[in-house]
Amino acid sequence: MDKWEFYKDVSNEWRWRRTALNGRIVGASTQGYVNKSDCIDNAKRHGYKG
Repeated sequence: MDKWEFYKDVSNEWRWRRTALNGRIVGASTQGYVNKSDCIDNAKRHGYKG
């Protein structure tokens, strides 16, 4: 099962990244979000089950 991480970037915006079991990043948000909920919604469109 992949690991999903939600974090704030250097611009203080929310982003997500998806990491495979082998440690490789297999997905990431292409933009930052002011609201964490918007970031999570975007991740759900990319497979996040939350």
